[in-house]
This record gives sequence, structure tokens and C-alpha cells, in this order.
Amino acid sequence: MITGTIFFADAAVSVFKCRRWALVRGAALVLGMAFLTAIAAGVKFQIGIVPVTLQTFIVLLSGVLLGSKRGAAAQLAYVSAGLAGVPWFSNGGGLPYLFSPTFGYLLGFVPAAFAVGFFAERGWSKKIITLVAALLVGNACIYFFGLLWLSKFVPQEHLLNIGLYPFIFGDALKISAISILLFVNLALMGRGNK
Repeated sequence: MITGTIFFADAAVSVFKCRRWALVRGAALVLGMAFLTAIAAGVKFQIGIVPVTLQTFIVLLSGVLLGSKRGAAAQLAYVSAGLAGVPWFSNGGGLPYLFSPTFGYLLGFVPAAFAVGFFAERGWSKKIITLVAALLVGNACIYFFGLLWLSKFVPQEHLLNIGLYPFIFGDALKISAISILLFVNLALMGRGNK
């Protein structure tokens, strides 16, 4: 991690300050965020082949809060456990998900969390414009993998109508909510330090 970058999850789990607890703390943060992603998968609206869920909110947040490596590890744990049979994807779990039209979006969670965390570690979470840019890059990662995978299941002329356009407004709301939450938190933390 870059010195001077505030990672809110580190502050929330400050009870594990000792070096020997660093691995335990890191694992707890990663597994906790994987679990939050699973909970968010349960908040869904089926509007077609691809459901609207709160997962992307948690995926992007995991990058900001945990950083690139832990954020990506949390999403890798989520996807791996789901493929291993834990029924916490939006429509279940297990290896058959590899043949699901939505599996590409799940694959995109890992690079999305990494990308957002990468930029957050470089101070992009300290200004609203750069934070939004980092979140947009993360969202683009999800769409890249999601649409690439979905293109195997739907005709090319319907791809964007099925896998992108219905989600733009919701994703804009999620990015706005993350930005507001983080900046309110930064403002409150700033007041407490004075």
C-alpha cells in the first residue's frame, strides 16, 4: 500500500494491529467482503437474462476499501466459492455457472476490484473526479468480461440492449452512492482528527 492512503477497512479492524495478526486481519477483510458480495447477489431484480443486483456496488467498494490485492482476492474468493458449490451467486452456484450467460460478469469482478484498488492506492479516492474515474474503470472491467461472455449466448445485434443499456442508470446510482459515502466518511474522519 502507498503510504498516506486511507483504507477504511484497516481502520475498522484496527484491533489486529500486531504484525502476527496481519494475516488474520487480511483474511478476515477478504472473506468478509466476499460474504458481503454474496449478500448483495441476493438483492436482485430479474429483468431478462442478466439480473440487476447490488453485487457491482460491493465489488467496486471492495477495491476502494481493501486496495487492489485484497479487493481482487475478495472477489476471487467469492467467485471460487460459488463455483465450488456455495449457492451464493444471484441464481445459485456450482460448476454449471461456467455455462451461464452471466458468468463473464462474475469473471469481471476480480479485475474490477483490482483496478479500483490500484487507483485508490495511488490517491484517486481522495478527490471526487478521480474516484468516479476509478469506479468507471472498474465498472468497464465488469462490462468488458460480461459482454464478451454474453456474446456467446445472444445475437450480436441485441448484445448491448441485453447486457449493457439496462444497467447504466443503476450503475450511475451505485457509483454516486459510493462516492457520497466515501466523501462523507472522509469529512467525518477529518472532523474527528481536529
